[in-house]
Amino acid sequence: MADQGSVEAQWRPDVLGPGFEQLTLPLGADSEGEVVATLVRYEPPRSTPGWWPFGAEAQAARNAANGPAAGCDVLAVHGWSDYFFNPELARYWAAAGARFFALDLRKYGRSLRPGQTPGLIADLADYDADIAAALRAMGQGDADASAEASRRPLILMGHSTGGLTLSLWADRHRGRASALVLNSPWLEFQLSRLGREAIAPMMGLGARVNPLAPLPNVDFGFYTRAVAKEQGGEWEYDHAWRPDRGFATSPVWLNAILSGHARIAAGVDVGCPVITLLSARSTLLARWDEAMRSSDSVLVVDEIAARALKLGPSVTVERIDGALHDVTLSRGPVRAAAYAALSRWLHAYATR
Repeated sequence: MADQGSVEAQWRPDVLGPGFEQLTLPLGADSEGEVVATLVRYEPPRSTPGWWPFGAEAQAARNAANGPAAGCDVLAVHGWSDYFFNPELARYWAAAGARFFALDLRKYGRSLRPGQTPGLIADLADYDADIAAALRAMGQGDADASAEASRRPLILMGHSTGGLTLSLWADRHRGRASALVLNSPWLEFQLSRLGREAIAPMMGLGARVNPLAPLPNVDFGFYTRAVAKEQGGEWEYDHAWRPDRGFATSPVWLNAILSGHARIAAGVDVGCPVITLLSARSTLLARWDEAMRSSDSVLVVDEIAARALKLGPSVTVERIDGALHDVTLSRGPVRAAAYAALSRWLHAYATR
């Protein structure tokens, strides 16, 4: 990994094991104490053959200087009640020729400190500080698109709430990213635009009067059942950092989300080509159904597909049959199809 300046000595081994390191990014303090974000980077074990599971083409790309993301930096941002725990995603981007980084935002995962409210945010624009700190540590410099014309092209990848956050960031920093990769981005409320507009005034009032009042928990744990290895999924992770029924929500947090949805609905321009990876279908029920192991049990994917077209003039939507809400956590063959679709798009659109 290339030198990242004065922060280099502060990188330390990450919980994901060999090849992964993490860096704490101080962001000051708020009423709950010290606020930090955490950047994770991946250095592929080049002497280890056969580490990529999805066929000869991807394996060959590992050694190819002309991979679809060659010379680029990738910054991935997680969703709600989540953190970065997917080493296979890092390996995909390394195979594509990119330097891979993932960001645990403030009060999530590696960045969550005792006494803090998990995921608490009043305005999604507050994450600009987290992203700016990450870009500096990556050697990307300032968030200003006009600075450092010689720096490596930047690909942003966001899942769910992270996709919403990065879409809004890219609109505010137009031209800074070379490509935006969205994995089931939460671009619209599950109750549709009319439902969002109906509850938004109540959440706005609640955010002012009783911002941390607990809202009803509508997460039945079905998505966890489809993902967690011990419940029939394929993934192991820290359930304290990614709880089975999600973190508690509050009016101030939901108001921030709804405001972001309204901004997307009004139309933005992220200033770069966009690909949105989605499941082919949703299964939203108040009871468990085995179809939830092969569909999105969190978002209404048809509405997200339509809303993605509001992100700019160059938007691709890929519907992946059998995919979960996090497409990269789906069953192996489904993930292979998703990565193949992403590689095709990168060859066509990503800026070198």
